[in-house]
Amino acid sequence: MDFVAAVTKALQDYVVFSGRSVRSEYWWFALFNILALTAVSLLGALLHDHGVLYTLGSLALFLPALALAVRRLHDLDRSGWWLLVGFVPIIGTILMLVWFCTRGTTGPNRFGPDFFAGQGLAAAG
Repeated sequence: MDFVAAVTKALQDYVVFSGRSVRSEYWWFALFNILALTAVSLLGALLHDHGVLYTLGSLALFLPALALAVRRLHDLDRSGWWLLVGFVPIIGTILMLVWFCTRGTTGPNRFGPDFFAGQGLAAAG
């Protein structure tokens, strides 16, 4: 999945907490978040808005990022509730990073079919 497709899909499915998302979709959207919030922060600094634009941008991207993280965990055959592990200092953050870098389960799991099933791309993602 390329950058534009990943960002488009994540923004279209901004409140869809069911299904699965592959690694590339998650990480391309993470990059988009960084770039967008950096741009908004710089614009806010130029306008001397004291963080208002950054706060609005963060709020706008919060739900799509949360839904995508839940779908990413679903790809690993884990419940979205595992996101709460991220609140455990240091260990939770490391565990989330490892999980989000791990390849999802091959074939269907309890959260739906594999994104690459039938596309001849089973090794990707």
